[in-house]
Amino acid sequence: MRIVISGYYGSKNAGDEAMLAAMIEVFLSIDKKVHITVVSANPDDTKKRHGVAAVGLTDIFAIVGAIRKADILISGGGSLLQNVTSGRSLYYYLGIIFLAHLFNKPVMLYAQGIGPIYGQTARYLMKVLGNKTECITVRDKGSLVELATLGITRPPIKATADPVLAINPVSKEKGKEILTRCGVPANCPLVGLSVREWRGWQHYKDVLRQTSHEIAEKYSAHIVFLPMQFPEDAQTAELIADDSKNCTVLKEEYTTTELLSLVGNMDLIISIRLHALIFAGVMGVPMIGISYDPKIDRFLDSIGERPVGNLQSITKGELADEFERKWTLRDEYRGNNAAMMKKLRELAIENARIAFETAKKP
Repeated sequence: MRIVISGYYGSKNAGDEAMLAAMIEVFLSIDKKVHITVVSANPDDTKKRHGVAAVGLTDIFAIVGAIRKADILISGGGSLLQNVTSGRSLYYYLGIIFLAHLFNKPVMLYAQGIGPIYGQTARYLMKVLGNKTECITVRDKGSLVELATLGITRPPIKATADPVLAINPVSKEKGKEILTRCGVPANCPLVGLSVREWRGWQHYKDVLRQTSHEIAEKYSAHIVFLPMQFPEDAQTAELIADDSKNCTVLKEEYTTTELLSLVGNMDLIISIRLHALIFAGVMGVPMIGISYDPKIDRFLDSIGERPVGNLQSITKGELADEFERKWTLRDEYRGNNAAMMKKLRELAIENARIAFETAKKP
């Protein structure tokens, strides 16, 4: 089996790298001889990090060569097919899908978070190419609604789960080593905070700064800022931490295993980043999500939760109240989330089974 994977890989985004690692792990569990080629922004890093073949995202001849030899093109996972964070990336990923159609190769949209997609041309192209794919799995029910509004109805469509949810929990020891090396105290509760820059907005940064100071003081806790996109998230974290003695900003790039281990050492996670929330779920850590995109709301809904607010409207009072509630009931939330995560893990693994079935169809 030869698989080509197109996605946001090689760009130092921990969530996407975790997604790729999880996909590879599941593919190899099904077929140890599967040959995987990834379209990557940094092919050398992808080869080294994941142990698979890789071609550059602008190397059109290498991409065409890989697709021509492939049994299937997998587009995903993640939020590739949307034009909120970038107006151009949607056309790029649709272009890769078009190339596969050009060479009569089956295409699977793999555990995608679909939309939002704005603009008549973008929505039309998405409808045409989406209806030509062999099958579609999406990571949440909100994406099913988006596909329906786009008029994509021809291929088999199923709601599964984010690929990262198929990854196995890891030991906490590596995370403890990193925290010790970074001077994080070992004798107090640890609260993880995962942030991102968004449109230059200041309000949510002020709320997070004020609330993190209150949490540190009221609960004798230490705040640890976890960078999911390096170095951008660390730079934003430094603005929020504001030289507080009760905060540590981790200023290195970490592997998927290291980040999972770090998250596992937290007593609670507050996050704007989707995959920090997913990592918390994998590692059994209670979480509080702050929404900037429908994908946050959709994931939290899948485990029976909802965001505390969004980046524009969130208040210190709301976040502090939600923290107190989650902190008081954190053992209960661990149990509830564990049951939901087991179901989601099975759905995440199903993505890979569907991909193999699709590739083998005559």
